[in-house]
Amino acid sequence: MATYRAIGATCEAVVGTLRQAWRPEMFYNASLQFAVYTTKDFATPMETGVSLFLYRVTLNGVQRTPPGRRGPLDQPRRTQLPLDLHFLLTPWAKQASLEQEILGWMMRIIEDTPTLPSGLLNSHIAGVFDSKETVELLPGDLSYEDMSRVWDVLPQDFHISVPYIARVVRIDSVFDTSGGGPVLTKQLDYGALKDG
Repeated sequence: MATYRAIGATCEAVVGTLRQAWRPEMFYNASLQFAVYTTKDFATPMETGVSLFLYRVTLNGVQRTPPGRRGPLDQPRRTQLPLDLHFLLTPWAKQASLEQEILGWMMRIIEDTPTLPSGLLNSHIAGVFDSKETVELLPGDLSYEDMSRVWDVLPQDFHISVPYIARVVRIDSVFDTSGGGPVLTKQLDYGALKDG
């Protein structure tokens, strides 16, 4: 039921969840930053904080063809596009001990907030999600080898990161389904097939 802006809004909502839970006194009055990263951001990462890097988007195989909602003229819309967003959360700090504390804290916050409500999902961009929509956050399953491959393409040495999945982000179509009206009569026509 979300618009095409749902992918970005979901990533911002995850970062917003961490930002809201953070208190300066938790980490020796360190000033933490929270940001959604692209590949180029890893060239000059933040000094202290948490980054979210969306590295993969897949179609959700369980809810492959959920029905679309009705359009403004009560016409049925095309089916929704159900997506799973795969991302890495990476803690950053100059000291290893502080980085590990941030890691434990961010994992605990995500575990305590397994479902993102529409209010949080719409906090960065208003009106993206319907008022009853939610997105579930789950631990990702990324082997060390796959994690290493991700870091091989980033302009930064390997950094401890945790994979997560935001499931199911449903994107609505803006197009109505085309179709005729209801069938009112049946008409059968019999004939003989001719060879040749």
